[in-house]
Amino acid sequence: MASYKVGYLIGSLAKASINRQLAGALVRLAPPELAMTEIPFKDLPLYSYDYDADYPPVARTFKKAIEDSDAILFVTPEYNRSIPGGLKNAIDWASRPWGQNSFTRKPSAIIGASIGSLGTALAQQSLRGVLAFCNSPLMNSLEAYIHFKPGLITPEGEVTEPSTKDFLANYMKEFHGFIVRVLTVLPRGA
Repeated sequence: MASYKVGYLIGSLAKASINRQLAGALVRLAPPELAMTEIPFKDLPLYSYDYDADYPPVARTFKKAIEDSDAILFVTPEYNRSIPGGLKNAIDWASRPWGQNSFTRKPSAIIGASIGSLGTALAQQSLRGVLAFCNSPLMNSLEAYIHFKPGLITPEGEVTEPSTKDFLANYMKEFHGFIVRVLTVLPRGA
């Protein structure tokens, strides 16, 4: 069976982020056909089209990591009913300059955790609009808004609640199936 390189972006820059814990769990629960690699973006400067003629090395490295991935998984918190500014900045870098959008035809999925009862529903809705503009085919089902509670995921990425563990494993299985379907219709490099 084919394997796929999945780059994942963790929307929070905090070292102790619950979304970093969630990403660790997703890596553990991913089907073996998905090779998961974090694509960090904390060192990116604020995007400006002044850089379009000559991207700084950190931005070129980031953009290449997106391009080298078969699919992208966004693991995002919710800040003020939207996505964190750092994540939006990273998307801006990868989608520019005009005509060189690294997300075009790249399958993607969104998931997030929050201590609030809405999970990350509004942040995910905001991100869906951005990714639609970036022409990134987006997995619309399963949706996953994780209500995070202390002890739900260990520092090693082990999910302690069986129903949540099953849900997250199924989410990753569905994402794998989505990647296969999208890349069958829109083959890599086409």
